[in-house]
Amino acid sequence: MNAMSSELAEARIASAKTWVPILAKYREPFFARSVFELGITLAAFFAFGALAWLSLSVSPLLAMAIACLNGVWLVRVFLIQHDCGHQALFQSRWANDWTGRFTGVLTLTPYDVWRRTHSIHHAHAGNLDRRGIGDVLTLTVEEYKARGWFGRLKYRLYRHPIVMFGLGPAYLFLLDYRLPLGLMTAGWRYWISSMGTNLMLIALLAGLYALGGWQVLVFVYLPTVLAAATIGVWLFFVQHQFEDTYWGHEPEWQMHDAALLGSSHYRLPQPLRWLTANIGIHHVHHLYSRIPFYRLSEILRDYPALAEAQVLTLRESLACARLHLWDERARKLVSFREARLIAA
Repeated sequence: MNAMSSELAEARIASAKTWVPILAKYREPFFARSVFELGITLAAFFAFGALAWLSLSVSPLLAMAIACLNGVWLVRVFLIQHDCGHQALFQSRWANDWTGRFTGVLTLTPYDVWRRTHSIHHAHAGNLDRRGIGDVLTLTVEEYKARGWFGRLKYRLYRHPIVMFGLGPAYLFLLDYRLPLGLMTAGWRYWISSMGTNLMLIALLAGLYALGGWQVLVFVYLPTVLAAATIGVWLFFVQHQFEDTYWGHEPEWQMHDAALLGSSHYRLPQPLRWLTANIGIHHVHHLYSRIPFYRLSEILRDYPALAEAQVLTLRESLACARLHLWDERARKLVSFREARLIAA
């Protein structure tokens, strides 16, 4: 048995924490590859944006269609910003942070605020005692039953697909990110991040209006942002909201187990895997977030056990939208209908 096979066999029978030193070997970013991924993503994003702008002279509907396609590229911009937030894209913290701040203006996301709340998500994912920041609100069956009719109605509305993947993403990126919510008293840095991003956004929107009028904002900019927001929220949702995910109370909750078992391997077909910057390999990302996104596929190639863990196909992921509550006894997510049957 070679060294790799020995490591794999040991990792299979031990806790998820065993993977950490194995995955550490992949954390080194390649500068040329990082620059290439950043460059081609920004070039494609601006090219599709320009094409949508030019299409306005043909048809606003055509411009909107191209703008919505450009939302995919904006998602990729966000995912590169995501790697910067984990200090994974470059070796230099300065390069990561300023790349993240620049791309944060394009994604309407104050980089320093998002980085902090996202780190809280990574630290507390799957912890029933520490919900509320950087996650999708998930109630247990018993918590839902204990609510009054109005509390149940609010939760049902929150989890409805129209809100979760339509109104919610628009609210999150257009309004919620304009203030450092969750970090209002955490220090001046987060206010500077939010207000600085807002000022840059105002300048960007004013420039677009001056050059192209309101039509550019309505038929090009807004559809791009809304499409990206919906796609991004969907990706985040299916990464943790699948039937056999992981939730637990302290002290039984364990961070590394939550990272591996509570994050899906969203097995997307190419080129979607490339367009989404391998974010579907989310179980590996949560186990070791400092790994550059373009090296995650190396790990699946080298360790088949991880390639087959927590697999969720594109077709299977559609069923995740009907899962709403955590059943602590069955240790799985269930629908409202299944929760009623449990109560009966």
